[in-house]
Amino acid sequence: MQVLVIDDHPIVLEGCRQLLKYAGAKKIVQTESLAEGFQLYRSKKPDVIIVDLAMRTGALGGLSFIRRLRLHDNRTPVLVFSMHSDPFIVSQALKLGANGYILKDTSGDEIVKAFEAIRNGVPYLSHELASNIAFMEARGHTKNPLHAITERELQILSLLAEGKSYAQIASDLHVSYKTIANTCSQLKTKLRVQSLPELMRLAIENLPSMPGKTLKQ
Repeated sequence: MQVLVIDDHPIVLEGCRQLLKYAGAKKIVQTESLAEGFQLYRSKKPDVIIVDLAMRTGALGGLSFIRRLRLHDNRTPVLVFSMHSDPFIVSQALKLGANGYILKDTSGDEIVKAFEAIRNGVPYLSHELASNIAFMEARGHTKNPLHAITERELQILSLLAEGKSYAQIASDLHVSYKTIANTCSQLKTKLRVQSLPELMRLAIENLPSMPGKTLKQ
């Protein structure tokens, strides 16, 4: 049983190593980079992947990793291990193909339980997170201004929230400046804002782009 762990917090990585060994993992490959994580996935073919969502490459870079992985592989179990408990974010991760989602403040026992579940083909979500998602869906997402945007648009907004320019975002995502400008123009229309500063304000207020900040409902 080989496990790939992607997280940019060394203490978290070490804690994961100990718990996964206890859970029966024979080999653990780890990295602090999503880009390197994808390369390791291609070369090592791990049995299970554990990934954080909020990485240095973007406020929600882990979502893009899951999406990219699922374009190539629908079988390898993916467990999200994140600080973000907002049901909108949890729902996005599951829709993109994550098999489980647990919080970083959860107990070691639950981490092991989640790991064992997804490696055996059983989806895992804590009762609290499942209840929060059900409640959000029952309300029809009415209080979240970002519920209707795509994963790509969410990624671009997360980079805007970090203060990056169109040119920087285009470089990060390996697309043209015009593509980013057009997407942001469409986002302004979709989110009913008039200017780039307004769009950036909305992104900052609603995305977990800074430590301790969570996406608002």
